Amino acid sequence: MKVLDLDMDFFLTDACPLAPLGERPPESCARPYGDEQVIAFLEEQCGLSRAHPVPGRIFDTHDKALDFWLTQMEAGKLQPPFDVVHVDTHSDLAFGPPGTDFVLKAVLTRNPRARATLGAYREGKKLDEANYLLFALAFRWISRLAYVRNPKSHQDIPARLLDAEGNIRLQSDISVLMEAMNGREPTIPFEVFDDYRQFRETGYEFVTMAQSPRYAPASADRIMRLLKPYILET
Repeated sequence: MKVLDLDMDFFLTDACPLAPLGERPPESCARPYGDEQVIAFLEEQCGLSRAHPVPGRIFDTHDKALDFWLTQMEAGKLQPPFDVVHVDTHSDLAFGPPGTDFVLKAVLTRNPRARATLGAYREGKKLDEANYLLFALAFRWISRLAYVRNPKSHQDIPARLLDAEGNIRLQSDISVLMEAMNGREPTIPFEVFDDYRQFRETGYEFVTMAQSPRYAPASADRIMRLLKPYILET
């Protein structure tokens, strides 16, 4: 199975600095792509169709993708592990603070079936919109990850997550000690598209988009309205 995981900030002419909590980046930081460019990407490169909308959801912050995926898994509609196509200006793999340590040293030591305690991670301020995808990998939900970057994306993939072939292999000294009980962490095929024009993939069971208001000026909100006809709200 495969999900398309979009962020609104992908459709901007530049990468905006993170705005303070409750605020938006200034309009001067970037312009949203034109309607035709957005629609062309959705239809020609992702295979979406307004005539045949795909089940999904639009939410404010990207970490809520985890809640959506978990709900679909509990309903038996999404079977893990599944492929994720992540279309975003950011990797959301914990490049910045608080970093990767909590996931690699704490989450990976737990029984895989008991790792997805989203409420506890949020309460402890460990899970957020900049690291949720690393958590999904640690939960062993993802079988393959494709990262489609904005042309102005910065390098934000933590090197410690990658093996010699460039695939994702989560581990730490302490998690290796737990492999007798938890099993070896899977190797996740990982592909990065620095030029989104080289990307083309279709056939999604679910589509989600995050508004990510702290990363996109208010003028970009019209992109959510462009996406709505392609999604059957679930």
